[in-house]
Amino acid sequence: MKINAAKQKMLRGEPAFGYSAKLGSPVAAEFLGHSGVDFVMLDGQHGSWGQDSLIQGATAVCASPAMPFARATYNFFPLIGQLLDAGILGIIVPMVNTIEEARAVAKACRYPPMGERSYGWGRALTYGDDYPNWINDQVFVAVQIETVQAVENAQAILAVPGIDGCMIGPADLACSMGFPPKEAPKREEHVRALERVILACRNTGKIPGIDTGASESVVRRIEQGFIFIPMGSDVKFLTSGAAAGLEIAKQAVAKS
Repeated sequence: MKINAAKQKMLRGEPAFGYSAKLGSPVAAEFLGHSGVDFVMLDGQHGSWGQDSLIQGATAVCASPAMPFARATYNFFPLIGQLLDAGILGIIVPMVNTIEEARAVAKACRYPPMGERSYGWGRALTYGDDYPNWINDQVFVAVQIETVQAVENAQAILAVPGIDGCMIGPADLACSMGFPPKEAPKREEHVRALERVILACRNTGKIPGIDTGASESVVRRIEQGFIFIPMGSDVKFLTSGAAAGLEIAKQAVAKS
């Protein structure tokens, strides 16, 4: 049996921290997994993963202490099943706006009688022959709340059996509200929307999460009550590290 350590932490009310792997590089994903985070989220929506590389990415993360999570490209039964068959232990589904869409996510993620996932698996069998006996309990299923409509329906969405929690997309939520994402921290309506989703999680006993985008905002998000916390990506680490190194070189030249 494989214990989803990240999910178990969140069920105890403890924050679980993770990084997003967007480059489509299994090697980069493996390095993220060895950084000490609780999970690595292979980003099928905004990342550069193909079907084959995603399986390699899942394998790479499984070679680290981190739990292999993935964001689906969109809410589509066969795609979600392929991620699970690859050994993914956490599924995040974008743009879930209604109770019907949330039900579709829940059905796709768990074997009968809890859901309608097709009975079969691929590299997930590396977890052992008992995989189908425990995966329904260990898989973490989160829907993304990232539109005005989703916020309005948040409590109904989160009350769906089989949905473990959510991940707010603050940038898309800002766009849905009619202003640029950079204005979100200063807009009262955006703050109130986050609070409404957190309350919906409390009322339904589900796990509140948010895509922080960067680790410097983690403290504020924890204070707000979020415990599922992706906090940066391989793309950002690469570009920011490269830019910082060049800036040091430029300063050295300027002083010479």
